[in-house]
Amino acid sequence: MSLSRRRFGAGALAAPFLLPAMARAQSGFPARPVSLIVPFPAGGTTDVTMRALAEATAKRLGQAVIIENRPGAGSTLGAAAVARARPDGYTLTQLPASAVRMQLLQKLPFDTLRDLTPIVHVTGYTFGAITRKDRFPGGWKEFVAEAKRRPGALSIGNTGANGTPHVAMAELALAEGIEVNHIAFKGDADGSQAVLGGHIDAMAGGSGIGSLVDGGQARWLHVWTAQRLRRWPDAPTLVELGHPDMVITSPYGIVGPAGMEPGVVIALHDAFAAGLRDPQHLQALEKYDMAPDYKNSEDYATFLRNMVAREKATIQRLGLSAG
Repeated sequence: MSLSRRRFGAGALAAPFLLPAMARAQSGFPARPVSLIVPFPAGGTTDVTMRALAEATAKRLGQAVIIENRPGAGSTLGAAAVARARPDGYTLTQLPASAVRMQLLQKLPFDTLRDLTPIVHVTGYTFGAITRKDRFPGGWKEFVAEAKRRPGALSIGNTGANGTPHVAMAELALAEGIEVNHIAFKGDADGSQAVLGGHIDAMAGGSGIGSLVDGGQARWLHVWTAQRLRRWPDAPTLVELGHPDMVITSPYGIVGPAGMEPGVVIALHDAFAAGLRDPQHLQALEKYDMAPDYKNSEDYATFLRNMVAREKATIQRLGLSAG
């Protein structure tokens, strides 16, 4: 990847970790609160976990980390804003996988690999698909059998076109050889109500939709983790259902603008790495069946390069479009 616009590029990310602590102190960073954009609405899974991370990080950073919610536009508004920001370390964003994907689908005011500085990888969302409790008593296999009998008749909701739930279910339908309708909703809540109302046959989303399972209104068709979840031990994984390569998450981390000074990146990395492991943040992750997945700045940069390559291949294979 070419990072000619950065003073601190991914190829150089290893070097700053060798700098003495004095380099960090000389930068005088941070001298004021840091803004952290969350490209999702307030009150949702991402907002809750990111606020916990921000509070925990502030303990190490010595300045407040202020959450700024900017939902919409396929979760790309944070990356777009940071790409335009001064590279002084005071404007950061959460970078979800959906933003990386959308940037490949349409012309947006940022390039993931050119315009952003990876700071730390944090975690990934836990996903699955539910159906109403009185539907498909035979589980996913019954769903697939009915879909084959009635091509195009069944519908699966998701949390937005080209988001991970949509793309994963499109991949799964292709693997199963079935044709289904993919219905995009604004979030888990709208899709969950559509399932309960019988307007769609299943809903794919984050583990928050499991509240309907807990309430006895729905059942899991499958979850997308490597092993069954402790919270729902009866929910089968896609691996168990014959798809060994379908362990699916939606990873995210923290990024800043291109061109950040090495000492500033170090200070932010160290603070967020400490915040990531803080009990306050870990408790918030556990609430949503998420686990920490720490990667330092250099490893996160490599991860993003590989993610972009995978996403390009997926877009081509599934024929995805921005619409």
